[in-house]
Amino acid sequence: MSGSSATRICELRDSASLCEWREKLPGSARVGFVPTMGALHEGHGSLVAEALKKCDFVLVSIFVNPLQFDEIHDLEAYPRTETEDCQLLQTWGAHGVYLPTASDMYPEGDIQQEQAGPVGEILEGAFRHGHFSGMLTVVRRLFERVKPQEAFFGQKDAQQLFLVRAMSERLKMGIEVQSCSTVRESDGLAMSSRNRRLLPGDREKAGTIFQALTAAQKAVLLGEGNPSVLEEGICSALFQGGLEVEYAKVVAEKTFLAPDPDSEVRAVVAVRIGDIRLIDNMLLGVLP
Repeated sequence: MSGSSATRICELRDSASLCEWREKLPGSARVGFVPTMGALHEGHGSLVAEALKKCDFVLVSIFVNPLQFDEIHDLEAYPRTETEDCQLLQTWGAHGVYLPTASDMYPEGDIQQEQAGPVGEILEGAFRHGHFSGMLTVVRRLFERVKPQEAFFGQKDAQQLFLVRAMSERLKMGIEVQSCSTVRESDGLAMSSRNRRLLPGDREKAGTIFQALTAAQKAVLLGEGNPSVLEEGICSALFQGGLEVEYAKVVAEKTFLAPDPDSEVRAVVAVRIGDIRLIDNMLLGVLP
């Protein structure tokens, strides 16, 4: 992680100030962009660090996008920690932070949404109606305003990453969408802003997710090539750990759909612990 930057991070609170900041950068500058919804943790810090390695300037956005939430309770419960977030970004060495309001992001109620396509309707899309359409809508607008050369996303949200890449390529946006490794806690639980809402007993249960995924990865290495068997094993481990399983699927890495023989595959899961929902995934390897 970078040490504290000597220059105060630029806080940009509307599209006009963002545009002014962007225009002042040298024409040859390579801009790295990290879109977030705030409540930052070391997982986000790793994205900033990766962007700093590859780019001249790094901008982070913080915007709790209402279009991504299908449950009003989840939107209202999402943590807002702007002061702490800006302090972290200063410490990590980011150059700017874009903090738009909903009216700045969607002026005059302009919310014509992007379409996520078939992959946006399965897995997360099936359980969170409209989530990916809302996500792609805000990411496209952020890309168009920030005009980065590179954008950095964590692998924890693997389906989101897949869809952002597909949109960027389809629209020929000229942005390199970088995939960054999931940052995990000591027991393997993927870092997430939602983790802070887990009660101690539930937090212990959550460690089962990593154990179930790791067991599936080992099974592929030992010769298991049937996706259904792998899925059943993951579900069984999650149930035994006391988790409510929404889905546990094995998908082809290149398409995010059902894998063919000899495909490289990824296991993706979503569970609930009380009213808290957690997702994770792991690349399992090539099916034998």
